[in-house]
Parts: sequence; structure tokens; C-alpha cells
Amino acid sequence: ILASKPEFMFDLLGAMATELRTGSKSLRTLMTNLKTGGKSDGTDAKDTLRVLCYDTTSWVSEAFKPAVEAFNKSHDDFQMIIDYTSERLGPQTATYAAGYEAVCTFVNDTADADTMQTLSRLGVSMIAQRAAGFDRIDTKAARAYGMTVARVPAYSPYAVAEHGIALLMAVNRKTSKASNRVKMANFTLDAGLMGMDIHGKTVGVMGTGKIGQILCNIILGFGAKLICYDVFQSEAVKKAGGTYMSQGEVFAQSDILFLMMPLLPATKHTINESMLPKLKKGVILINTSRGGLIDTKALLKGLRSGIISGVGMDVYENEQAYFFQDWSAKNIQDPDLLALLGEPGVVLTAHQAFFTKEAVNKITSTTIENLEAFKMGKHRLEHPNNCIPKDD
Repeated sequence: ILASKPEFMFDLLGAMATELRTGSKSLRTLMTNLKTGGKSDGTDAKDTLRVLCYDTTSWVSEAFKPAVEAFNKSHDDFQMIIDYTSERLGPQTATYAAGYEAVCTFVNDTADADTMQTLSRLGVSMIAQRAAGFDRIDTKAARAYGMTVARVPAYSPYAVAEHGIALLMAVNRKTSKASNRVKMANFTLDAGLMGMDIHGKTVGVMGTGKIGQILCNIILGFGAKLICYDVFQSEAVKKAGGTYMSQGEVFAQSDILFLMMPLLPATKHTINESMLPKLKKGVILINTSRGGLIDTKALLKGLRSGIISGVGMDVYENEQAYFFQDWSAKNIQDPDLLALLGEPGVVLTAHQAFFTKEAVNKITSTTIENLEAFKMGKHRLEHPNNCIPKDD
């Protein structure tokens, strides 16, 4: 029956999950009464919100466990229970959420339509995204299944902007290469270590949202000429000294080009093969936003032709299979990733631009606030950090 009618299986799992939640609560109450001789302080009678946290690494559990404990100590209305799994959310792992009301996800978890359907049938009604980006969440499917989806809209824009500058300096001044040589007792200088002054150069910023604006202020501090492109122009950037131009003009004039845009259908593969001839020859390219902004094959062609002299990346368009995991003892199967790692002009970090103490604290606190708001009745469009678009 289960093989021929999979929808029956999901309905059965959903019913079992509901019974599991109810039965577990009753069992905890019974055990407490047995231990206390029938006297209870009321702790186990509290309502609970059970959450499964996907894609858990050490920093996630180290940040969330004490924060949840502190939350529970300060709240008498309900208790939050978060369990952790290192598995990523996707169609094959959505069933792990049986018995939970909410799931907590990160940038490489996948909540597509199939995953949404499974979660909904299991009784999960909220996705708490512990990141700002949610391009791997099918918000239309979430709306169709009545799911609440909330994110952390801003944690530390300074962290991401500053990491972009760190990548620029690593690419331009060859600091990784220089450090490795010195560690080998090679203290010589040659042309392979030569960089350029940022002062006086033309720096293009594609995308001047919160992070982009902070980056612009840092760039101006170098004494560089700042040119920008964004559909929505920032008066603050203009006042600080930035000049808005067309995308083509920014491409043609930039000695250094930062991609600070969200990944949308209109921005996917902003850097592609047809755009290479429009770039200023020798440009340094920096991307701390989303890997899908760059067509990797086109990037490799640009590097090998000399159109792009160097690239600093904190993201990669096919990063999901590799980032946040240790592959040092395994063989990487992605030929494009292997090619990038072999290019001398590439500095690649594994999606760590956000990773500062301040940002992690903000991610943790806002995610817990998002879960609390959901438990308090702020669902779907009413949630303060809702990601689901309104009906068309």
C-alpha cells in the first residue's frame, strides 16, 4: 500500500508525528510525577516549540545551545527545544523533521517544492533561515503549503564588506603566496609578488544595498574613484562621493570590480562569456555575495586570457556539495572547482565572509526571535522577517 500510495505514507507519518509530540509530552509529565511523588513545579506542563536544526556544524551548536538555554530560563510561557543534525535539508532528508513544528536552515539547505510538500505533510509549518539569503527556498511553494518562512535580514554587513576588502588585498598583494614562501625560508621578492596601489584606481561596485554602501565607504577611504551600478541608487553613496553609471560603463572602467548583488533570475551569471570583452583588461574581480552571479567556465576563460588578472571569491556557484565540509581526505569531483583551485590568480574562501563573533551572535538571537514570533502567532505574511511574497 505504501509503495503504491506514497501520499498515504506522508499522511501516516504526519499523524504519527502529531501523536509523538503529544505522547512525548505526556510521558515527560508522567516521569516527573513519579520522581517528585506527584508534585510538579509546572515546568513540564509548559508548551513547547520543537525545532530541527539542519546543516549543523560546531559553531552552530556552540552558539545556539547556550542561547536557547538562556531563552528557556527567561520564559515561562513556552520552552524551545532545538535538536541538531549535520544533514542538509532536501527532498531525501525532509522526513527527519517528523515530530517537529519548525526547521532551522542555512544557505546550502534546499527547500524546494518537493521538500515543502513533505515538511507540510509531517506537520512542519515554519522554516527559520539563519541567513539573509533565501534563494534555495521556494517561497511560492511555501505560500501554497501555508508555511511561514523567516530569515535574518541583516547580521553584520560590516563583516561581509570587510571580508571583500580582505580578498582584494590578498589577490592584489599576493599575501597568501608571500606568506607561504616566507614559511619556506624564501625571503626574495620577484614580479610574481608585485601588486598595485588601490589609491587612484577606479573601483566599481555592483549593488549598493546595506553591505554595498559600507563597502563604498571603505573604498573611498583608500582614495579610489568609486563608480556604482544599482537599480535603486543610494543618495548616501552619491553624497559620499560615488557616481552611478550603467552596468556597461562600470564594467568598462573598473580596475577592480565588486559584485554585491543578490542572486535573482536577472542577476544570475552577471559575469558570463559574452560580458568578458566588456570588462577592462586586467580587472580584479571580487565576489562575496552569491556564487551564481558568476559563470565559472567564463571566469576561467577570463583568467586564462588575461582579461581578469585575479579574483577573490567567498562563494562558488556549485558550492553546495563541498562548502562547510572537510574534503581534504576525499577526491573533489567538480572539474570547475578543481580548475579554480589550480589558478594562481584565485583566492577562494569557503563562504566565511559573514563569520565574525558579532554576526554569529546576531544570527543566533534573530533566529530565536523569529521562532518565538512564530510561536506567538506571527505566521506567514504577518511575521516581521517574512520571506514569502504576497499573492500576485
